[in-house]
Amino acid sequence: MTRPLRKLGFLTIGLFDPEHPRAGHEATLRLIELGEQLGLDSAWLRHRHLQHGISSPVAVLAAATQRTSRIELGTAVTPLGLENPFRLAEDLATVDVLSGGRLNPGVSVGPPIHWEHLRDHLYPTTWQHEDFSKARVERLLHNLAGGAVSTFEGTEGIETYSTHIQPHSPGLRDRVWYGAASASSARWAGTAGLNLLTSSVLDAGDAADPDFATLQREQIDLFRAAHPAGEAARVSQGLVVIPTDGATPEQVARYEAYAAARLPRTAAPVAAGPRRMLFAPDLVGPSEQLAERLSAHAGFQGVDEVAFALPFTFDEPDYAQILTDLATRLGPLLGWSPATA
Repeated sequence: MTRPLRKLGFLTIGLFDPEHPRAGHEATLRLIELGEQLGLDSAWLRHRHLQHGISSPVAVLAAATQRTSRIELGTAVTPLGLENPFRLAEDLATVDVLSGGRLNPGVSVGPPIHWEHLRDHLYPTTWQHEDFSKARVERLLHNLAGGAVSTFEGTEGIETYSTHIQPHSPGLRDRVWYGAASASSARWAGTAGLNLLTSSVLDAGDAADPDFATLQREQIDLFRAAHPAGEAARVSQGLVVIPTDGATPEQVARYEAYAAARLPRTAAPVAAGPRRMLFAPDLVGPSEQLAERLSAHAGFQGVDEVAFALPFTFDEPDYAQILTDLATRLGPLLGWSPATA
């Protein structure tokens, strides 16, 4: 049984031309502004290091706080292997204060991608000792919750020092999301009292003939079973969903070609180190068809929040058309209503 859709958002990589990066960043900010105007509930930025996508979502979201007043702003996800939880907590708290409490930090753990190629520059003297386990998340949560990070507190001359991260933004810790790909990570996120981000890729584990939607629903159920809030624990789904209601014939052709080129990778799990990663097919078509396919999707049936992912390589007018159709056509068919304040 499908839950009524309560929150509808979008996720973007923030693609830019390396020769003219400002234009791409400005386009992303305009997209966030459009999302708010359309009544969408959230805008999420992917975190892309050493690529031509946004490498510093927190900085871009700081700018977005000054151009919007209502839409929630998130990262999906920030890989903590490249972050210092002390400094990241300061940045997140600062942006949350500027936004009026609208920030939703999404994080993940593990060694950075292409670790062997960048470790000597990232951690030149400590890479052998860096801890990329979930303890890194726990450190961040401790910092965001106002836990002590220093043993000194007091005044020296005219300067006053605190024992915890400044600024402190109450409630931010409860808005941290974990991007889990495996059943064990989903269960851990529930035990830790986090929110759960699911996407279009997951760890198939030992399943012989895995079905993406079934596995995703199993992870959602494991998360809620472990979470103190139980069935009320927040889960957001992030499939690639492209409505074509307002698209031109040329746009429809490009969208369908994009999905078709990516479809072969969904046939079976793809080896990624010790993992077997399974991808979901991209969903492209008129909103009526998309609503039917989503309503039959076991993973979608377990959520009441979504942040549909925008394709990586489209242009700003394409994204504007997709967001408009999400807000005016697909969302209402899924029982969603746009925010008005």
